Amino acid sequence: MTVWMGRMGWMHVPGLSGWILILLVALIMFGPKKLPEIGRSLSKGIREFKEELSLKSGQETNEKEKE
Repeated sequence: MTVWMGRMGWMHVPGLSGWILILLVALIMFGPKKLPEIGRSLSKGIREFKEELSLKSGQETNEKEKE
């Protein structure tokens, strides 16, 4: 599948076979013991990022309400 990425142009998104290949390469590179730790770190980072975004958007709406 190909998607439009704005100024970056068109970008190819891997299908199922592409994701399987990516996971196999990651498994070979990091090993089965390290992958769960990497996954936890990534999910924790994404969770913190989403929390910061929601806090920032909440602060912006509070500022707009005060005006």
